[in-house]
Amino acid sequence: MAEISAAAVKALREKTDLPLMRVKAALTEAGGDEAKAMEILKSQVKGLIEKRANNSALEGRIFVAVKPDQTEAAMVEFACESAPVAGAPMFLALGEALVNQMLNGPGAKTGEELLEQTYNGVKLKDQFEELVNKIGEKFVVARVAKFQGPVGYYIHHDGKTACVFQAEGPLKEDPVLRDVAMHIVGLKPIFATTAELDQKEIEAERARLTEEIKASGKPANIIDKIVAGKLSVFFRDKGVLAEQAFAKDEAKSVQQVLEAAGFKPKAFTMWVLGN
Repeated sequence: MAEISAAAVKALREKTDLPLMRVKAALTEAGGDEAKAMEILKSQVKGLIEKRANNSALEGRIFVAVKPDQTEAAMVEFACESAPVAGAPMFLALGEALVNQMLNGPGAKTGEELLEQTYNGVKLKDQFEELVNKIGEKFVVARVAKFQGPVGYYIHHDGKTACVFQAEGPLKEDPVLRDVAMHIVGLKPIFATTAELDQKEIEAERARLTEEIKASGKPANIIDKIVAGKLSVFFRDKGVLAEQAFAKDEAKSVQQVLEAAGFKPKAFTMWVLGN
């Protein structure tokens, strides 16, 4: 058996950033051949993945990227096992690579499909396996999505909640789009507009309110206005974003704030890590 020098172990460890004992064992198995030892270390990834397959990956972060002209956005949920790893530079770097490829590449329907793509000349799956090899945790590209603009987004400071808000209107950068995304994370609406509600339910409520107000003896010329006001409350109770009081200026609705900037609400997607 070839004698493995401390210098050889040190040199390979510096190249791979792997634990000392794993590096030494690989060199021993390779008979001191560094290139062969590196291949042995790479081949261990499959075993690490299988060993931790049943572990829970409940930590991680959500990453968002937006094109400068606001025409598109992408969101990726990247999960791991422990909170410290979710803040590790290598984990964060891969998360950014994943979301930027999702934004600027051909897109993907699943995390597995995204990992097969190449970012900055390196296959994302190779970077993923390198992360597994160095850290030894379970990692999952849990969700991926791409959105058409104009868009605004907000990520909570812990990276565990994020929202992409889509508007109708000019393709321009406007802080109100981010403000609405932040509003969504805070107030958690269910629908973007009243068009998403059951229209038969709306008409039934309109008819009920109309009859109720007529029966109260209100003048006929103000009944429609009163009904509209009460319907707005009905929509807010249903969780309609457009009708909610805007978090930064409760005197106005989200719809009014957006219209003042030339936009209309279209859709939103809010993710919470693990949900």
